[in-house]
Amino acid sequence: MIILNMTIKTIKIKTIKENIWEIEKEGKMLVPGIVFASDSLMDKIKLDKTLEQVKNVAQLPGIIEKSIALPDAHQGYGFPIGGVAAFDLKKGIISPGGVGYDINCGVRLLASNLTKSEFLKKRSHVLDELFKNVPSGVGRGSEFKFTDKELNEVLNRGTSWALEKGYATKEDIEKIEDNGCIKEADASKVSQRAKARGRDQLGTLGAGNHFLEVQEVETIFDKETAKIFGIKEVGQIVVMIHCGSRGLGHQTASDYIMSMEKEYGWKHLPDRELICAPIESKAGNDYRAAMSASANFAFANRQLITYQIRKSFKKYFPNVKLDLVYDITHNMAKFEEFNINGKKTELCVHRKGATRSFGPGRKEITEKYRKVGCPILIPGSMGTFSYVLVGTKEAEKVSFASTAHGAGRVLSRSFAVRNLSQEKLKKELQEHDVMLKTASMRGALEEAPEAYKDVNEVVRVSHELGIGNIVARLKPLAVVKG
Repeated sequence: MIILNMTIKTIKIKTIKENIWEIEKEGKMLVPGIVFASDSLMDKIKLDKTLEQVKNVAQLPGIIEKSIALPDAHQGYGFPIGGVAAFDLKKGIISPGGVGYDINCGVRLLASNLTKSEFLKKRSHVLDELFKNVPSGVGRGSEFKFTDKELNEVLNRGTSWALEKGYATKEDIEKIEDNGCIKEADASKVSQRAKARGRDQLGTLGAGNHFLEVQEVETIFDKETAKIFGIKEVGQIVVMIHCGSRGLGHQTASDYIMSMEKEYGWKHLPDRELICAPIESKAGNDYRAAMSASANFAFANRQLITYQIRKSFKKYFPNVKLDLVYDITHNMAKFEEFNINGKKTELCVHRKGATRSFGPGRKEITEKYRKVGCPILIPGSMGTFSYVLVGTKEAEKVSFASTAHGAGRVLSRSFAVRNLSQEKLKKELQEHDVMLKTASMRGALEEAPEAYKDVNEVVRVSHELGIGNIVARLKPLAVVKG
């Protein structure tokens, strides 16, 4: 047993078996904490308050079985990022801190009919065009403008709105989680302030760890599944998008954190950041409707970015095809059915910085992929590999059908800026043959590979545990950063 001396509390954690750790139930914990990590990843997880947050989440009303931290886990607001928790619908809660401020931050992957050699001949031109057409950074607004009525349509309908307007295809809709529209959405539950913040941000990347990346398929590990996903050969060009609901989602989280605290207080909670409401309460239902509307906004955002990417590529490659592989969310709470003590039970599953990992046959998986499992997209940090995985039945048993969502931070943004070198970052990217276009080198420095855990190790642990199996590895060639 290892005893970790944390800033506030002493956390006792023991190894159950390789890559699985347990924080035993004690005190006010209703369930144990489970951490999926290798020894080296656990060394990184120890550096912040992740384990303390896992313990705190284990004290929330109605939590089922365990409080989970995934291999990329690090400290977040209330819940750890890389945290998963499922709640009983009658006795449980819904918490904005368990979803995160960037509601439906997610990843989308497009597969092209271009080869690496074809793309490299026009790489700099395409990168400039992408940077021009897909605004990035905090201050850059979108060319898409919306009236109140149109914005409400986006919030209520997501990518079905984009299809109607000609920004999406029917094939796109079929390859998006929830078909890009969460039906519980209600635009009236999103505040005017949130709408004002999001109005000019559809079709934009934003800042932070959001990016648009042109990649090559570097290795295919599971040829059969890769082919079904549209990943056909080594050297194939693909495009990855990572972004979310922008200022609209952030404001929605803030609004409901404030309103839930006002109604329910926090003295009964182990941490003020775990503000929550009963799932069946008016506040719980209102938040769920607003969260779903914000998620629809994020789906539409990634769809408009896709539209601009296709336009940018066609300028230099008139015959290019960019087919959607999948679009998957990372920050959501959803009602899903699991086998609990031999009985099928519907639960409210919070995934914060965590990816759905349903195995073959689940109704939630788009019909095109239902026989093989849910596609999982795990981006690396700038200049490192990204991965495509596939969901598993094992994940449904051990992690509420969840796996990692990325590499996971290990250095704060402020620490990265103070201690990492722009010159070294530029040199590293050149050595890896990665071309970067960014609105801010300071922002790029915040996202340097050294600021993150080793994505290869994160994915290895996921694969070895069977909570997300490796399909393909992707290498960056050109990156647009916020």
